Amino acid sequence: MPRINTHCAVSQHPAQRASDLEGALLAALHSFFSCFVPAQSKLLLAFSGGLDSTVLLHLLSQIRPTLPFDLHALHVHHGLSPNADLWAEFCVAQCQQLQVPLSVVRVKVDRASQRGLEAEARQQRYAALYAARVDNQAFDYVITAHHQDDQAETLLLQLCRGAGVKGLSSMAPVDPTRRLLRPLLNVSRQSLSAYAHQHQLRWCDDESNDDTQYERNFVRHALMPVLESRYQNVKTTLARTASHLAEANTLLDEFAELDAQSLLADNHLCLQGLGQLELPRAKNVLRWWLAKNQLSMPTTEHLTEIIKQLLSAKPDADLNIKLQHLCLKRYQQKAYLVQEQAFEPFHLVWNGEPSLGLPNGGQLIFKNVTGAGLSLKLGISRLRITHRSGGERFKPNPLRPTRTLKHLLQEANIPPWQRDRLPLVYWQDTLACVPGVGVAHEMQAKEQEPGLEIIWQDGF
Repeated sequence: MPRINTHCAVSQHPAQRASDLEGALLAALHSFFSCFVPAQSKLLLAFSGGLDSTVLLHLLSQIRPTLPFDLHALHVHHGLSPNADLWAEFCVAQCQQLQVPLSVVRVKVDRASQRGLEAEARQQRYAALYAARVDNQAFDYVITAHHQDDQAETLLLQLCRGAGVKGLSSMAPVDPTRRLLRPLLNVSRQSLSAYAHQHQLRWCDDESNDDTQYERNFVRHALMPVLESRYQNVKTTLARTASHLAEANTLLDEFAELDAQSLLADNHLCLQGLGQLELPRAKNVLRWWLAKNQLSMPTTEHLTEIIKQLLSAKPDADLNIKLQHLCLKRYQQKAYLVQEQAFEPFHLVWNGEPSLGLPNGGQLIFKNVTGAGLSLKLGISRLRITHRSGGERFKPNPLRPTRTLKHLLQEANIPPWQRDRLPLVYWQDTLACVPGVGVAHEMQAKEQEPGLEIIWQDGF
């Protein structure tokens, strides 16, 4: 049978009056959401039914009348426990009682995942949260009930894994990149438990939380009590240390951004400039660039090897390093992050739109200009967009002969993996424009003549 906890006694926590605790929590939450959440935001609470998320659900339902946000909840049914169905039913009942709309999403967790069961379940959970929709729109923010004890445990876990400053900074209260909010990071689990006692809340106990074969449970049940026996306020201290490291990481990111101003263009990293930096600064820029592209940090050894290959490989070396969903490639002294995908032929028609999405990623931008681009005096109102088929010939320069498109692309230093995806623009049966290469010489707008500039933005 699953454990559903019901508590009524408040006297177990004499050190803090119940009214003071409730007032402090509500005031802190009100301040947090007033500062960080715009009015009318759609919020999604990750609701497991455990103590932490149950308390947060109750607190949010209390402040909801005073703050203009739209609150929903989502329960992820992992199917890992024999009690999973009963937990889902419990969550449905709790949300109905508080009049908070709830969705229950079932996921399939690969027990044999190389990432480990904990990491795989977490991956599936966040994927479900970010896939959730209301009125066919994504939620503005996802909210989790991570608290001060979680922060302290995370720091210890990251220390044991040899993490750098970014990893040791642990969790942030606001993660704008992921649209993630953690409003309880400064609140201890003891305070959440006291609040639950005060309001006679019920919650689910996951039996796996006692299994110390999982890293976090080992830290919580075996390591942390030993530390607390010597250092009474160790959880608070560790959480404060994580906050200090978060500040240091912010400074490192700002430093990397300053270095990247002269190294990064169109998400391509200049290797010549990178090689002129001292190794720690070069690594810092590379970490920042990878994080900017939503990639998790490689190990120290892997990062060192990446730097070595980027800066020391022969100019014609075919560098291809797999990094999660992207591949790191090198071409003409630049590093690229590329999403590898099968080529799909395409045939599109432009009818005057300001932009046109492409099946292989990216888009074409069409801008009205003067003295450049396709001459609008030709009466252009409709263009054909298609892929390369091979053997095309093109003459953008009136002073040079017609040449094969293959040679022109090489001359323009367009990376090999972009060439197949390159959209070709035809007017009637004439190859009129090759983005990044030029406009057919006989169709170019003259000085003071209205023209149409066509810009290709590749997806990666």
